[in-house]
Amino acid sequence: MAVVGTNKQELENINEEEDFATMLEQFEKKESQKASSGQIVAINDENVVISVVGEKNEGIISIDEIKDQDGNLKFKVGDSLPIVITGKRNERPIVSYKKAIRRDNIKKYIEELGEDYKDKVIEGVVTHKNKGGYVVESNGVEFFMPKFAAAFKAGAKVEGKPIKACIINVKPDEDSIVISRKRLFELENSVKQEVVDKILANEGNLEGVVKKITSFGMFVDVQGVEGLVHYTEISYKGPVNPSKLYKEGDIVPIKVLSYDKDKRRLALSIKATAEDPWKEVENELEVGDAIKVTVSNIEPYGVFVDLGNDIEGFLHISEISWNKNIQNPEQFLKTGQEIDVEVIEIDTKERRLRVSLKKLLDKPFEQFVKTHKEGEVLKGVVATLTDFGAFVKLGSIDGLLHNEDAYWNKNEKCKNLMKEGEEIEVKIAKIDRAKERISLTRKGLIASPIDEFAKTHSVDDKVTGVVRDIKDFGVFIKIDNDVDALIRTEDLSPLKKEEIKVGDEISGAISLIDKENNRIRVSVRRLERAKERANLKSFNDSVDDKMTLGDIIKNQIS
Repeated sequence: MAVVGTNKQELENINEEEDFATMLEQFEKKESQKASSGQIVAINDENVVISVVGEKNEGIISIDEIKDQDGNLKFKVGDSLPIVITGKRNERPIVSYKKAIRRDNIKKYIEELGEDYKDKVIEGVVTHKNKGGYVVESNGVEFFMPKFAAAFKAGAKVEGKPIKACIINVKPDEDSIVISRKRLFELENSVKQEVVDKILANEGNLEGVVKKITSFGMFVDVQGVEGLVHYTEISYKGPVNPSKLYKEGDIVPIKVLSYDKDKRRLALSIKATAEDPWKEVENELEVGDAIKVTVSNIEPYGVFVDLGNDIEGFLHISEISWNKNIQNPEQFLKTGQEIDVEVIEIDTKERRLRVSLKKLLDKPFEQFVKTHKEGEVLKGVVATLTDFGAFVKLGSIDGLLHNEDAYWNKNEKCKNLMKEGEEIEVKIAKIDRAKERISLTRKGLIASPIDEFAKTHSVDDKVTGVVRDIKDFGVFIKIDNDVDALIRTEDLSPLKKEEIKVGDEISGAISLIDKENNRIRVSVRRLERAKERANLKSFNDSVDDKMTLGDIIKNQIS
């Protein structure tokens, strides 16, 4: 065969035709059968012995060949039946009743087809594979499908696979019908492309039938062409669960977005069939507007609200209440509930609208400062313990109690001595309106070490302590019950500061007891002066005792 001047595709087609002719010849040769008839001469449990017309020796077939679907015998000894001779073994003919029936079915089918058989579509099941291709059975008729026409994936298991294929050749003399899946695909693609071109040329809205619903969208049939409506293309509200809105068989309005030639699939949109409501949002709404919405869906992280025009806004859990301890939005809201919210973000480009519920509610801080003031004593519940102190719940707000404001002993910490949920009494130390903070204290409510010290000590009492620390401004000494006292540098005289070291004992007189600020001051100089006054008084008293009456008169005369 001359192939000069042909292109690559034409060359492949010629090669395919040659391969097909070769395979068909092999198939016909292998499957060649001689029609005949015979008479049953014996039947046993497994086989049927048949006297074959024109043959010296009898043929044998399996008893299953003459049983019906219910397992009953269709023939008895002496009955005649059609057979085919497929070959011989040891001069004994190899015969088959079933193949004779199949041969008759093929002949009848070919007669019914007539001359107009090209591209007729049949549906059948692949029964087995042979050297040249596959045998496909449909309603009792066997068809041959060459390998090149099968279009099966390499390594695919095809036996028992239901298929559709086109009839491409019929040979009545050979009782052979050849089919091709490849040809069917070519026809379908050709017809499908015409439909696709027509659909793509339509700029308006179309209708489709929902065929399958998945988590990522819906497969919709549009005039015989499959299309996908992604879940983001169903509603302007954003991604939705299609199974909550549609069911298989529903007719839906669609608009074609594009066509994927590789996947042979349309990209469709339902929301594009309606006017974009975001244009209305862009023109009508501004950040700060208060609007009425309906709760449409509640999630652990927030709430979706319906604006009533196929647009959903998002209310984050942090924007529901000024209460920071909300665990789930369902504590405050329920689906279908109407609420007033404030618009806090509009992003038409990203199709995002965020709202706030708490911004329309009075702040707990403002409510608190209207009814409380600094210095007020009230009860609260320990909400959270930290390394630096405790947050105490005071109604709808939290106040901060630092460790140094909770205990007189600087080494004590709230997390070691308090429990979350415990009720304690506190005093408002400071209200910071700018930062909206409440600072608390307990020092004014619990006895300080200085209070206990003041019960047994007074100013000018002599005390002795051990030097704990030395600073530029003075020396700290530890006296009764681990109470600290400060001796200022100027009060150390006559002691010399440079000669003092930690651990030394120093005595002095109490110069200050400040219970409110938990401070004690001691002065060595004050003690020395007290000693001097005491010595002078003692001296004066001794002098007065030694004067006589004569000394007094003498002083008066002189």
